[in-house]
Amino acid sequence: MDVLVIHLVNALLYASVLFLIAGGLSLIYGVMRIVNMAHGNLYAFGAYVTAWAIGSVAGGAPTVLLLVLLPVGALAAAVLGAVLEPTLLRPFYRRAEEYQLLVTFGLLMILEDLLRFIWGPYPLSASEVFENFGSLTIGDSLYPTYNFLVIGVGIVAAIFLWGVIYKTRFGVVLRATSQNMRMASALGVNVNRVYIQAFTLGCFMAGLGGAIIVPGQSAVLGMGIDAVVLAFIVVVVGGLGSLEGALVGALIVGVVREAGITWFPEIELAVLYLIAAIVLLVRPAGLFGRP
Repeated sequence: MDVLVIHLVNALLYASVLFLIAGGLSLIYGVMRIVNMAHGNLYAFGAYVTAWAIGSVAGGAPTVLLLVLLPVGALAAAVLGAVLEPTLLRPFYRRAEEYQLLVTFGLLMILEDLLRFIWGPYPLSASEVFENFGSLTIGDSLYPTYNFLVIGVGIVAAIFLWGVIYKTRFGVVLRATSQNMRMASALGVNVNRVYIQAFTLGCFMAGLGGAIIVPGQSAVLGMGIDAVVLAFIVVVVGGLGSLEGALVGALIVGVVREAGITWFPEIELAVLYLIAAIVLLVRPAGLFGRP
């Protein structure tokens, strides 16, 4: 029973991080209709910035200060997104999707090299936060307390996004722009401002995913590509452009991934692709997506 509880908590841990990445990806697509291939490296950028910020003050710094520095990576990713959207992506909105895929894939490569240029090829760690939280006992096993903070952040982020999208005027404007950009513009909505806000929020979520995971695992080159592969599986299962789909897809992928790592690690990723393929055969738009 104790082992089952640990596996369940691990699945929620994976799902929380995946929701932050995939939720931001779905938000950007839902509003702007852009499949952002560079999204994974915005996650990696958030992880690197947070690891660097915490590493700069580590060594006797109080835990409260380290926790305050955790969101720095998310804010840095949001600022980067606010710069990239009007300068690099906006000129391609009226072009075919192939151009958008190529430019965001090129951005993925550029960001990977930028991370290497700034922080070098070696991993960065923020393990001080992880260690300061200690462990708690589940049955006969010790489990890191910090992992519960990650799960809590994922739950709060899901509630916050639901509130923003469905309970605020900004959410109404976002949904109106996503459904009919021309009509929203005719009614006086500043579409360009909505786009930059949506892209910045999506980048913030990706950066937050990297920021909260880096105390438990080092920031390394290539982590963004691994993350975006899993994020695309999540949005394919849940439905691209649907936040509800991102949440359900993250839970499904989190549970399957934990089971795969535990019982069949050799084919763990293949099983995830198989689930995505089955969902596409049954519902081509995903579980919550619209054709």
